[in-house]
Amino acid sequence: MRTTTAPETVAELIARQWGDHRPGLKHEGGVLTHHRTAQEAAARAALLVDLMPPGAEPHLGVLLDNTPEFPFWLGAAALAGAAVAGINPTRRGPELARDILHTDCRILITERAHLPLLRGLDLPGVRVLVTGTEEYEALLAPYAAAKPGEAALRTPAPDSRLLLYFTSGSTGAPKAAICTQGRLAAAGSALARQFSVTPQDVHYICMPLFHGNAVIADWLPALVGGAAVALRRRFSASAFLDDVRTYGATYFTYVGRAIQYLLATEPRPDDRTHSLRLGFGTEAGAVDAARFAERFGVRLVEGYGATEGGASVQRTPDTPPGALGRAGAGDDLAVIDPDTGAECPAAMLDGDGRLLNGSAAIGELVNRGRSLFEGYWRNPAAEADRTRDGWYWTGDLFFRDAAGFLYFAGRTDDRLRVDSENLAAAVIENILARWADATAVAVYAVPDEVAGDQVMAALTLREGAAFSPTSFEAFLAAQPDLGTKMSPRYVRILPAMPVTATNKIHRVSLRQSAFRCADPVWHRSPAGGYALLTEPDVTALLATYESHGRADLLRR
Repeated sequence: MRTTTAPETVAELIARQWGDHRPGLKHEGGVLTHHRTAQEAAARAALLVDLMPPGAEPHLGVLLDNTPEFPFWLGAAALAGAAVAGINPTRRGPELARDILHTDCRILITERAHLPLLRGLDLPGVRVLVTGTEEYEALLAPYAAAKPGEAALRTPAPDSRLLLYFTSGSTGAPKAAICTQGRLAAAGSALARQFSVTPQDVHYICMPLFHGNAVIADWLPALVGGAAVALRRRFSASAFLDDVRTYGATYFTYVGRAIQYLLATEPRPDDRTHSLRLGFGTEAGAVDAARFAERFGVRLVEGYGATEGGASVQRTPDTPPGALGRAGAGDDLAVIDPDTGAECPAAMLDGDGRLLNGSAAIGELVNRGRSLFEGYWRNPAAEADRTRDGWYWTGDLFFRDAAGFLYFAGRTDDRLRVDSENLAAAVIENILARWADATAVAVYAVPDEVAGDQVMAALTLREGAAFSPTSFEAFLAAQPDLGTKMSPRYVRILPAMPVTATNKIHRVSLRQSAFRCADPVWHRSPAGGYALLTEPDVTALLATYESHGRADLLRR
């Protein structure tokens, strides 16, 4: 029976589903009740208690697409007082192994489709469970009668770790952000209130559950509000509306690239015939959000809040176009020049909302007030960097207008966000540096035409070498740790790498010129393959930026 008491843990939210026989989980034609999903979570919690080695950290890795097993194991971890590390299937080779081992996962839940990713990896002490197999079903069978609260590794509490979700930063490998049950329950409750979630809603989860976006902004508010969830194994623009109609979906979360893919589908007369009332996400851009509302009749609400929980920006009814809102309750947000530590001046905007003083107004968003940041797993150096001088540094670039509204302006210098994936330039540089023809490598972000970033690499070549796209593509394909989002969209060949007075690579000049330079630039098409970028190509690209309202980003 549901109550109106504010939940203190996610375990409590799972237990509340017990006895609720309304539809709770929809997936590929099947429907399970809320009660059944709680039952499946309880069974896995009991199994987890028996499988976890004594003395081990209560952590399990989940390497799955959006199948029912993912929320079952999220619920199991909550009930058992354990934590889930969401494992990203776009990672490869040693980098994938590092993610699993770094988070001290002694159990890894996966499926047949992802077994090739694990082939040849050294994962000492990790037990792999493959869902959908006879062995897996046999393991679960003795626990079918388990109930929530009967089995736990540790008693669930507000300060119990529940998620270890990877978020890339400016240095090295991805960091595992700690998310406790109390913070997650509060976040789900806040979103459920903000969007008036009720048991009549259906939350469509098409973003990957190994990211905080889908779990924190989609699954959790559904749990709080008693709404059903509908799972899409992987995002599909062509199947989006059909899914929405089939499941009766009313709400979904997104990243900017997904909205662009949806807008690129062929318009249909019934584009507005559906049950959706709201989309919530990031980086759609004002132009595409307006196009989406016009075509599909659905309002997109842009938000800002990292998995780490260190800062949030909340939209208000008076938020101007292009802005995300003002600081969330309790936050003291400022835009800080990271070089001087001084607060940046207010942005000057022209009549079209274009920024006139970007060089002065853009800085890093910092929370000078209380922060909900709970740290990174086994990474004290990264924690210290994130919270230096007693402030929480987001690593994101913003500017602020005179009325206090905040505008997202990109990532800090050596971070990239490609198709909602945060990448560290240094990791990609280390891989590209293996290419025998390269004598120097610099990797940096250039704005994507629609949302987020694209990877651009500047290379200098050994004497006598010429850039061969065929050879370069073969090299990329042979790198086991090159994730699917890491391949450069643009490759610039320079006679010499620009450097600062301290002999560091002058990344600012590289980013500012992007692909508009006298040096040869090779461009990889979405279909694959590199071709030399021509003047007509550059003109067409600039027109695309302009049409999506992102041309200003190329000038910063």
